[in-house]
Amino acid sequence: MTSVAAIDCGSNSTRLLVSNDSGTSLVREMRITRLSQGVDANGSLTPEAIERTLKVLREYRALMDEHDATRGLLVATSAVRDANNGHEFLATASAITGLEARCLTGAQEATFTYRGATATLAQGSPSPLVVDIGGGSTELAVMVDGVVVAHSMQLGCVRVTERALGVGVVDAARAATAVALIASELDRAWREQPAFAGLSGHVSLVGVAGTVATLAQLVAGDVHYERARVHHRTVTRTDVQTWIATLSPLSPTERLALPGMMAGREDVLVAGLMILDAVMERFGVASLITSEDDILDGVVAHLGAAQ
Repeated sequence: MTSVAAIDCGSNSTRLLVSNDSGTSLVREMRITRLSQGVDANGSLTPEAIERTLKVLREYRALMDEHDATRGLLVATSAVRDANNGHEFLATASAITGLEARCLTGAQEATFTYRGATATLAQGSPSPLVVDIGGGSTELAVMVDGVVVAHSMQLGCVRVTERALGVGVVDAARAATAVALIASELDRAWREQPAFAGLSGHVSLVGVAGTVATLAQLVAGDVHYERARVHHRTVTRTDVQTWIATLSPLSPTERLALPGMMAGREDVLVAGLMILDAVMERFGVASLITSEDDILDGVVAHLGAAQ
């Protein structure tokens, strides 16, 4: 039986999903690669970040071979969108993996994520709104009158950390800078997507990606990641605010010692949680459902439909 592969070269992590022809997931892998390191400051991918990511892609090619992944798609998001050497990176990534490599627009990223995150949700009201907090950007996607309304914001856990919070203890001044930065981007999103204005209190929030998954682990106190315990878990806005307050006065090393903290998230999680808290406030929701189905699942679904 042949299989398909989806690879997501994100700003903070590089991930792989291999599924067989019947849609069963065979392999899910994630590595923190921080491809976006320095992009916000100098506009290009650094040699170190590129090599970290390419090393992981070589590992993924070997896993694809083990599972007879004969076709697939590699997608890149915010870091590559923003980098002046992104096309060179994509060419090398394609050569290593043997896959078509595509840099997604923010709207395409949000649409793929929406498709993956909502495929196994129970249908009903209110409508699901998917929030995907990445390293360099945050995508929002919701179905309005039968059409997916998608928007990408220049907000991500790495970007907000580099621009506002810095690495280390978060003091009141840095927190205020981050809050203002996040509010400004949300204001822009509401101007550019007028449909969002009428959704407050009328959507159910579905959160994907590392910030939300790590929050779920911290809330549960799980030392080790278990997909089944993170997937479709309910977390509240009170949980978000509690962990912002808990993590802010700690150093990254101290955060890493907490049960549930994932290595590679300890220096950027506060920024991600601040983005999540602001989104929850804007949409008037008190809780969200976590989803480990995401852009990778959306890409695999697209590959199946394209046969």
